[in-house]
Amino acid sequence: MTVQRDLPDFLGGVTLDPIAEDLLKAVRQEIGYREKGGQHTKFGNWYADRVQDSQYRNAPWCDMFIAWAAEKAGVADYVGQFAWTPSHAAWFIQKGAWTAKPEPGALVFFDWKGGKSYKGIDHVGIVERVSGDKIHTIEANVDRVWLKRKTRETDKVVGYGLPRVVKERLTQTEIRATEQPFVAVPRVEAPQGSPFDILGTPQALLAVMVLTTVVLSLRRAGHRRGTRRVAHRRFRWPWNAPGTPPARPPGRLRPPGPAGPARPADPFLTADPFLTTGRGEPAGPSPSAPVRHPDPALTGRPEGGRSRVPAGVGHGGERRPTATRRRPYEPKG
Repeated sequence: MTVQRDLPDFLGGVTLDPIAEDLLKAVRQEIGYREKGGQHTKFGNWYADRVQDSQYRNAPWCDMFIAWAAEKAGVADYVGQFAWTPSHAAWFIQKGAWTAKPEPGALVFFDWKGGKSYKGIDHVGIVERVSGDKIHTIEANVDRVWLKRKTRETDKVVGYGLPRVVKERLTQTEIRATEQPFVAVPRVEAPQGSPFDILGTPQALLAVMVLTTVVLSLRRAGHRRGTRRVAHRRFRWPWNAPGTPPARPPGRLRPPGPAGPARPADPFLTADPFLTTGRGEPAGPSPSAPVRHPDPALTGRPEGGRSRVPAGVGHGGERRPTATRRRPYEPKG
């Protein structure tokens, strides 16, 4: 489909992209439109109904006319629908469809102060053709009331928005989002980390050094405590050499002299396991203790054991009172 030649043949047989062709066709049909009293237009009424805001019914209508034409041509998704020109330019910049080179079908944005920032944009139109350093446009709300063609210098131009580029980028995004290849590309999974990978790190070496120091300190402290305990047991008094009978504490030794007759063991005393000596040992002979047989020549007693004497007889034949065991429930005498 080619553009209808309802204007002088200055396109030179150039074929437009479908978006530019449909947009130019829609705006050419409105050339010569003039706003009504109070700056009311059909484009402003349409936009106010669309956004549900009545203030746009008599607002500046250059950009609202482009939104209306794009909606009529079915290319609103690529042209954009705005009423404030700086926002419209920012939308093209965000879409990656902003350029400094004019082409037919592009939206041209002007700053009458000559600035080059989109924030200072005052006006917008549609490029119909390019001739040298000049551009031929179709604009609304020019010369106060008209929708007409204009020939412009480019010194007041901030930039151009390209609807065809917006469409190309949207199409590429849709393809990437829905594309499923016939042959699945093998995925190379990253090797899973092993718990042993941390062993060679500086943190692991530092942890090993700290742990070794703590273990050595604990072992050294335990060795010192064990040495003190062994030394304390080793030098307790009295100390008996291996193979020697246990020494008796001072004060319990029998004075030297002739051995008197031994007293027979009191069955009440020897049989009582709770009657003990001063060293905490049972008073009677232990069944497991070895029986010593002293030399009869030194003791004067017959070989084979002690002589039996009547109970209560001590040295010199004196009779001593017999020790009796007091029962726990008997009163003291």
